Amino acid sequence: MKKYVIIHLDFGGDTMGLFQKLFQSKEKKAKAEKYKIGMMKTRKGALSSLKDVLTNSKKIDEDLFLKLEEIFIMADIGVDTVIEFIENLRKAVKQEKIEKPIQLENIIVDKMFELYLQDEVINTNIKYNPNGLTVILFVGVNGTGKTTSIGKLAHRIKGEGKSVMLAAGDTFRAGAINQLKVFGERVSVPVVSKKAGSDPSSVIFDAIKKAKEDNTDVLLIDTAGRLQNKVNLMNELNKINRVIKREINDQAYETYLVIDATTGQNGLTQAKIFSEVTDITGIILTKLDGTAKGGIVLAIRNKLGIPISFVGMGEKITDLDYFDIENYIYGLFADFFE
Repeated sequence: MKKYVIIHLDFGGDTMGLFQKLFQSKEKKAKAEKYKIGMMKTRKGALSSLKDVLTNSKKIDEDLFLKLEEIFIMADIGVDTVIEFIENLRKAVKQEKIEKPIQLENIIVDKMFELYLQDEVINTNIKYNPNGLTVILFVGVNGTGKTTSIGKLAHRIKGEGKSVMLAAGDTFRAGAINQLKVFGERVSVPVVSKKAGSDPSSVIFDAIKKAKEDNTDVLLIDTAGRLQNKVNLMNELNKINRVIKREINDQAYETYLVIDATTGQNGLTQAKIFSEVTDITGIILTKLDGTAKGGIVLAIRNKLGIPISFVGMGEKITDLDYFDIENYIYGLFADFFE
C-alpha cells in the first residue's frame, strides 16, 4: 500500500524547487500532469489573470488586494476563506517588507499550502483494523459519483491484497442497488443487498455479519443521498451508525463524504449538512477532470477542517488517487510558474 502523509513544509520561497520534485520520475510526472489537467478550468479561468495583475501592478496597495480577492473568489475558494487568505497576505507583506507585486507569486503559493495544512500532519491513509473487519461508510448526495467511487476504491483496496465486500445500503433506489452489483461483478467482489424499499440498517447488519463470517478485510457501504428532509437523513444515518458501532465495537470505522467537484460552493453546503448529521473522516472529490472549479478543496478544509482523502480524476476504474496537496497546488499554478 502506498502511504501518503502530508506534512507542513518550509519552502523558503523556492516554489519552483518544490514543483520540480514532482517530475523526478515518470510516475510522479504522470500524476502531476493529471492534476494539471484536473485543475484546468480554474487555472485557465479565474486564475488566468493572476500573473498579469501581479506583473502590471506598480505597487502593493488596497487596489491590488481587491483585485486578488476577486480572482480567488471566482476560483470558488469561497468568500470567507478568501477574506482570511487575503488578510494573511497582508500580514506577510508587512512582516517580510515586500514591495514589488511580482514578489507575491511565491507568497501566494506558500499561503495556499498553509491554508490547507493548518500546521497539522494529515494522514490520508485508510485506517485499517489490523485484527479484523474495517468498515467504510459512504455518504453524499445522489449524482455525486458515490457508487462509482465505491467501485474504484474497492478495486484499489483489492489491489493492495485485501479482501473486499460491498453493501447496497441505498435501498430507496433500485438503480443504485443494481449499479453497485455491476461494480461488484466488475471488480470481482461480493455484494450484500436486499430488494428496493428494505430497511437500510438491516442490509448493513447482514453485510457486517457475512463479512465477519467470511473473514473479509474491508466492507464498503453505500447509503442514500436524499437531502430533501434533513430530519429523515439524520435519523437514517444515526441508525446506520449505531448498527455499525455495535457490530464492530467502534473499531476501524471511516466515513467518506463524496462531493462532485463541478458543483462548486454547493459542495461546501453539502459538506456542512452531512458533517452535522455524521462524523466525516475524509472527503472523496469526484470529477476533478478539467471541468471543475477546484478551489472548493481549500474552502472545505478551511471552513470545516475536513481533509480531502481521495480524488476522482477520470472514468477508468483506476482513476481514484490519494489526494496530494503538492500536485493540487501545482495544478492550480502550473501556467503561473512555467
